[in-house]
Amino acid sequence: MKWFLPVVAMLLLSACSLQADKIYTVDEFMADDALLVKIIGECRNNPGELRDTPNCLNAEAADGKLRLERMGKSLGG
Repeated sequence: MKWFLPVVAMLLLSACSLQADKIYTVDEFMADDALLVKIIGECRNNPGELRDTPNCLNAEAADGKLRLERMGKSLGG
């Protein structure tokens, strides 16, 4: 019975905590153009707060990779 109250308290506290945004990988951004455009837009509109977040960094990396792929295809590669 001693463990019951602490466990209930932990469950209640974890239920009240803020949900963190999902962190997307570079591959997920490359596969979903709409998501990439949305996140890059948010990051560029608020660089002071969002510039160093994982989603912004991954979105910028995915954007760079996609640009290189498009350049390679346009040059016949």
